[in-house]
Amino acid sequence: MSYSDKILAINNDLPIRTDLPVHSGKVRSVYWLTAADSQRLIQQKSYNVPLDTPLAIMVISDRISAFDCIWHGENGLSGVPGKGAALNAISNHWFGLFKQQGLADSHILDIPHPFVWIVQKAKPVRIEAICRQYITGSMWRAYEKGERDFCGITLEDGLVKDGKLNELLFTPSTKGILRNIPGVPEADDVNITRQNIADNYQAFNFESLDDISLYETLLRDGFNLIAKALADIGQIFVDTKFEFGYVKDLDGNNKLIYMDEVGTPDSSRIWDAHQYRQGMIVENSKEGFRQLLLNHFPDPDILLNKNRMPERESLARDNALPLEVLLDVSKTYIGIAEKITGKKIVLSAKPKAEIIQILRDEYQLVD
Repeated sequence: MSYSDKILAINNDLPIRTDLPVHSGKVRSVYWLTAADSQRLIQQKSYNVPLDTPLAIMVISDRISAFDCIWHGENGLSGVPGKGAALNAISNHWFGLFKQQGLADSHILDIPHPFVWIVQKAKPVRIEAICRQYITGSMWRAYEKGERDFCGITLEDGLVKDGKLNELLFTPSTKGILRNIPGVPEADDVNITRQNIADNYQAFNFESLDDISLYETLLRDGFNLIAKALADIGQIFVDTKFEFGYVKDLDGNNKLIYMDEVGTPDSSRIWDAHQYRQGMIVENSKEGFRQLLLNHFPDPDILLNKNRMPERESLARDNALPLEVLLDVSKTYIGIAEKITGKKIVLSAKPKAEIIQILRDEYQLVD
């Protein structure tokens, strides 16, 4: 069986019963269930949510995105074998630990298949909550050019590339385009300060000023929990992105939860600790793939310059990457997932057929 058979590249064409359009992102697709199916599953599966909670099926893919583009390989390879299952397994692991340690719940209610989550509808906080323990990547590039102010935090002189910061930094950015917020440009992914958030907390979908402090506590506690667990298996948690939202509890009150994915190689940088102590950076995350792309193409500015997006999209569309590149990424994702979870990642032989069968037979969501 070829690698292509084991890859789920297109995940927005499943025959799941829904009366709303499928929402498809770079990696995941979301199918909103009908009110009747949501209510039936809440009762049948005893989900701990109010009976009128809208539910969705979230299906991950094996697609790989970098620099806001989807990349593909030779021989029709349109994804990375094992990537989707690895990402879900890692998120499931961390979300489970967060709940066990009393931090906060997540949006996941059920895991019917390694590629699939059943989630409850959440009202997202409109912030990409980025935590940094080391100075690297875009922050280092800006620092090297003389910038010292990051999201209202002033960094001292004399920091070194890839060095550990004195404290964990929160450098949030906007999620989506927010309008009419003083001092915040109307563009996606714009750096913001804590003061911006506090002054306009409702525009960012926070319910109260106190919830900003709660969000910061969940950021710090979530980061530290993952960092300690990774240190125990010889890995360094460099930086990551968290996302949050509100759901209703059984009494109808709003509660802040973790959502999207957490602590994965897609949303984080993870370094090998032994190699770092030897003065080398070995990436166990998508950053390694990003660096490879920057080295692979003769003009890396296309990948880094947002004003050259049409050229970048052409680059991704017209260039099939060598097979070994995507297979190396596969090894990285599967390897770090197995280290984190302590469990083997098993590649589905025919993932789409498996998902359809489970959702038909066990959840009655396919006609």
